[in-house]
Amino acid sequence: MIGSFKEAAQDWLKSTQHITRDITHQKKAARFELHVYPAIGDRRLGDVKSSDINALLQPLIKLQKLETAHRIRAEISAVYAYAITHDRAEYEPSQAVAKQIPGQKVKNRAAITEPRDIGRLLRDMHGYQGTFIVQMALRFSPLVFQRPGEIRQMQWADVDLNAKEWRYFVTKTEVNHIVPLSTQAVDILEAMRPLTGGWQYVFPSSRNDGRPMSDNTIRTALRTLGYDNDTMTPHGFRAMASTLLNEQGWTPDAIERQLCHLPKDKVRAAYNRAGYLDERRRMMQA
Repeated sequence: MIGSFKEAAQDWLKSTQHITRDITHQKKAARFELHVYPAIGDRRLGDVKSSDINALLQPLIKLQKLETAHRIRAEISAVYAYAITHDRAEYEPSQAVAKQIPGQKVKNRAAITEPRDIGRLLRDMHGYQGTFIVQMALRFSPLVFQRPGEIRQMQWADVDLNAKEWRYFVTKTEVNHIVPLSTQAVDILEAMRPLTGGWQYVFPSSRNDGRPMSDNTIRTALRTLGYDNDTMTPHGFRAMASTLLNEQGWTPDAIERQLCHLPKDKVRAAYNRAGYLDERRRMMQA
């Protein structure tokens, strides 16, 4: 049975569901429903041409949603690979479209990396006059240099102040991660505990609605201090830490592991969550 593109796509999605996180599976299915099925869903697999795929991607390209366009093209390709393997199609029309989608321009997030400028930034941060929760979240960020979303969604259940550790699951790389906490980081959490220790999040929303701090809160605090997006961003604390730690001679693998940059060998990474932990403890305190 040859069938339609939609039938093949749904079968492919089912075949990959057991190896895909639920949220990822849902996003893939949603992209097909929104962007692909209206254009080619009812077409027979063998009747879909490269020009058809290019046409359905053009609205995304015009809106500069290039990452989405590349994802959809790759997912269409995966459907055809599945269909060819199961004798439901004979050729793959999306390959010719790949090079017609513009590449994305990579824009590095702004970060301060000169020691003298970092000192000025830290002094400015300690003088920030916002709410206590935002003050603490701002000061905490350079001490752990994890992704901004992970910091604002930090949960008390993942914190062990006695062990001086923050352990949590990183959804971006799908690994369990350990963040050794310096004395200074522990002091901040101890100061937060009387205020938010009975709640889910360490740094909750100011609206008291059970949600974590807004993703723009730290960025706004930096702007208030005079640091715009071209000078310093919340994500920039990661580049700051990486630059300084490498210059100070810490083991590059320990730095990358602390940043939770996943090794290419995902099997090795799964057994390596505590890799370089002794050095990372010393590094985080330093």
